[in-house]
Amino acid sequence: MTKYIFVTGGVTSSLGKGIISASLAKLLQARGYRVTIQKFDPYINVDPGTLNPYEHGECYVTEDGAETDLDLGHYERFLNTPTSQANNITTGRIYQNVINREREGAFLGKTVQVVPHITDEIKRNFRILGESGNYDIVITEIGGTVGDIESLPFVEAVRQFRWESGINDSLVIHLTLIPFLAAAGELKTKPTQHSVKMLLEYGIQPDILVCRTEHHLTADLRKKIALFCNVNVNAVIESIDASTIYDVPLLMLKEQLDRTVLSKLKLSSKNEPDLESWKDFLGRLKNPTAEVRVGLVGKYVELPDAYKSITEAFIHAGAKNECKVRVDYIHSEQLTKENAIERLKGLHGVLVAPGFGERGFEGKIEAIRYVRENNIPFFGICLGMQCAVVEFGRNVLGLENASSTEMDANTPYPVISMMEEQKNITAKGGTMRLGAQACDLKKGSKAAAIYGKQHIMERHRHRYEFNNEYLKQYEEAGMIPSGVNPSNGLVEIVELKNHPFFVGGQFHPELKSTVANPHPLFVNFVAASLAYARKS
Repeated sequence: MTKYIFVTGGVTSSLGKGIISASLAKLLQARGYRVTIQKFDPYINVDPGTLNPYEHGECYVTEDGAETDLDLGHYERFLNTPTSQANNITTGRIYQNVINREREGAFLGKTVQVVPHITDEIKRNFRILGESGNYDIVITEIGGTVGDIESLPFVEAVRQFRWESGINDSLVIHLTLIPFLAAAGELKTKPTQHSVKMLLEYGIQPDILVCRTEHHLTADLRKKIALFCNVNVNAVIESIDASTIYDVPLLMLKEQLDRTVLSKLKLSSKNEPDLESWKDFLGRLKNPTAEVRVGLVGKYVELPDAYKSITEAFIHAGAKNECKVRVDYIHSEQLTKENAIERLKGLHGVLVAPGFGERGFEGKIEAIRYVRENNIPFFGICLGMQCAVVEFGRNVLGLENASSTEMDANTPYPVISMMEEQKNITAKGGTMRLGAQACDLKKGSKAAAIYGKQHIMERHRHRYEFNNEYLKQYEEAGMIPSGVNPSNGLVEIVELKNHPFFVGGQFHPELKSTVANPHPLFVNFVAASLAYARKS
């Protein structure tokens, strides 16, 4: 029978429920259990697909095309297993499902209420992954903070679920904060006590407390927390600030979080967790033999979470190359032809990031022109690839005012244009080209050499594409379509012949980079940047 773990948060947001969930899952997986993680978000959007990155960070896309919360990226990077539509549920989707059923007459004329109808739908979604038969343990992260109005139906659903499923088949981990007051010179447990008291008011007694802290918890402090919060002292887990999120599984192992969880769920400890490859990764991450500076050119650089998967992919690729990757965030809106040299000099590689809309578009064009003309390694993702096509059209092919029809509907040279199947779509949510798509690589190309195979699958999220009417011109001038979708002929990868590294992908390779399997495009881009650094 599948066991269920619920992770709630208290005191403040951004304590790291996703990282704790992923770290616990990693430890349980390393012990031989089949584990997955799901995120329940309290906002009313059906999914994050229509949210501005400034609102909620990046939108993470799964293999099956679900637009999800960025925490699913952490789940995949830690566990090296794909997530799906079922791994991210929002209040919006819960209500949408219930309202659709009400319109169909499924409730036989009854008054539809939060309890039981909304909570029943939440509980149904709690169970979907567990009932698939694919997992021994399902970890469910409840978004938001206990006490938020938005989270109340989820917390109530957890209470009901625990009462219905039995005491040994589920448990609640409450992540909370033990702040350090500099004026008093001590850690304070009162916020945690109040947070647990609020959970108790909702009918939930947490089984384990994970305490975020800047300083180590003393034995006396742990006893005090255990006494006032009704938990065993060995269930008070210290989560001290770490230099990297990838330290957290080992910190949780030291705190015996996994052992405590298995004991409370009446599961055997099986073998000791096999974390040798994880430790090897950490060793290379923390002991680099070289360093490169890479510019990330984008329009949302004020919020690094907007490019979370890209920055994590750089960490994976850097460790693979035993190289520290220092990412220099460059605002594309502030980049011009006049200041490009000053802003980009000293970089060993430039990645032009994905995005939507015309703001910052011309700055990305200038960045690409500079790196192309100066033989600096370049990597373009989604819009970054499209910008490379536009820049090449303008400055190499001489197609004056060439552009994407997304930015200029009246451009005389629409080298990037809207996909045919997108032209009659008006709704925004979940309507782009999404999820895993096939791509065939050209023999002898840089892309084929990087991947080491000719057929790949990559995740997409876009409406616009390379306009194949210009394909012959580009090929003759030296821009090679080295990756093409076999079913519809869409150009997925472009590269330049006579350049140390100039690759653009219409897809999002960062979404498939994990600790165990760094993405080959990032690995090779970092390697090219390292070679450039050693020459310069």
